[in-house]
Amino acid sequence: MPRKLKIAAIQMDATPAPTAKRLACAEMLIKQAVDAGADLVVLPELFNIGYRYHANNYRHAEPFNGQTVTWMRQQAALHRIHLAGTLLLRDADEVYNTALLFSPDGRNWRYDKNYPWAWERAYFRESESITIADTDLGNLGMMICWDYAHPELWQRYAGRVDAIIIMSCPPTMHQLRLVFPNKTLIIGDRYYTGNETPFGTDLDLLAAWMRVPVINTTGSGTFRTAVPRPLISMIAASLLHPRLLGYLWQAKQATIEGAYYQQTKIINPHGYVIARGVADSNQVVVGDVELADEQPTPIGPHPKFPYTRLAYFISDTFLPWLMLPVYRRGYRRIIGAQMAPIDRTTRFWQWVVVGAFGLGWLLGRFGKYKR
Repeated sequence: MPRKLKIAAIQMDATPAPTAKRLACAEMLIKQAVDAGADLVVLPELFNIGYRYHANNYRHAEPFNGQTVTWMRQQAALHRIHLAGTLLLRDADEVYNTALLFSPDGRNWRYDKNYPWAWERAYFRESESITIADTDLGNLGMMICWDYAHPELWQRYAGRVDAIIIMSCPPTMHQLRLVFPNKTLIIGDRYYTGNETPFGTDLDLLAAWMRVPVINTTGSGTFRTAVPRPLISMIAASLLHPRLLGYLWQAKQATIEGAYYQQTKIINPHGYVIARGVADSNQVVVGDVELADEQPTPIGPHPKFPYTRLAYFISDTFLPWLMLPVYRRGYRRIIGAQMAPIDRTTRFWQWVVVGAFGLGWLLGRFGKYKR
């Protein structure tokens, strides 16, 4: 017999603020969700610090026994709920964007973001694993934000979960503005090919394909940040917008600005949104979903994502690779030289790049002498 579950998806203003202040805000929103009868409460990505590309992020990485994790465990126990949210988690010599799900009795499940989006790689590293949380509510799969746009993750969860929870805080990447002292340019308009916004109908179709409820949380407010490694970032962005090459001399003065996708919502197994956020502010979205007796198996082809191949290359490979030195320097400066060791994959690609330049130089010299 199908089980009913009351879910609360929480939307929070993503403007950075001290952790204590943001936890106090989250606590009030959780209380509203509990008063509405929620069994599962889902907070947005990096709910404890807000979302911005800034050196302060390095100071906000916490150990597992830190302030935010302790608070999450206490809130789940106090209100007798399952509680999920993400934070920058320091694990040995690396930092991850980690989703934690706590049960009332203190059990917890961890999922690390697989795909840091573009500049995010400056503040945390990628992972390769998925997590199926075997809770008293059912088997719950977890993703974080940009992970949702990768078909292989959905394939790995397919037929194995009762619901998917996605903790997000995405700026409007297809409408981001690059603001210079005397000019503003839209830099995301060649990123997305859909008629609707990301995390919209594309996510609804995925819920219908999986045949399970999908819960998505987002941030709200205004996104405004400096550009990490501005000159290199501008050159990378020029792959989508060649006109940016004319503004390289202003790169260090540029800021990225935009809004956040208003896509805090609860989607039923048929792909229909049964509850969604309606305001650009803090709010609690509550809805009732049914979980099947057995994990459903997807039917038909996997829905296609409306992102360009170049967008995936820039977001998943090129910009993250450019951010590696920023990540390493940032945490070594704040925590110590043991942080962010260079792994085998990174060393391999470093040698590939050096070898390619060396080969190009030799071929150039050979061609010169041959002529």
